[in-house]
Amino acid sequence: MRVLIQRVSEASVSIGGRLHSRIGPGMLVLLGIEEADGPEDIDWLCGKISRLRIFNDAAGVMNLALDEVGGECLLVSQFTLMASTKKGNRPSYVRAAAPEVSEPLYRQFAECLGKLLARPVATGVFGADMQVALVNDGPVTIWIDSKMR
Repeated sequence: MRVLIQRVSEASVSIGGRLHSRIGPGMLVLLGIEEADGPEDIDWLCGKISRLRIFNDAAGVMNLALDEVGGECLLVSQFTLMASTKKGNRPSYVRAAAPEVSEPLYRQFAECLGKLLARPVATGVFGADMQVALVNDGPVTIWIDSKMR
């Protein structure tokens, strides 16, 4: 599993011109899933995300986790995070898990993250053509791969 985390002032997902989800200050988490991923990847990544200290303390140092600042979380599935660009100019997505594998894992990820954060996690719609809008705060963008612990 791969995640791209962005600290945001706000973020939203629209589908077909209609707002689906919106958060205020917090983090946007884009999630890519490959065939080899399973529950252990979910547990490890969700734990890492819930404890990730990317928010400023009173001294302006990134020293606080999402729950310590009362932030919100928006989770969006994004199979393109599994792209390989080693050959040619067209990305290959052969590592991305098929929807019948990745959709249940995406739902489990959202549930696990929500439990660890002790609050609901806003989500996109799996497989939908989504327009994701965000204001990156900082900017702060973090990439984590569960296979590179």
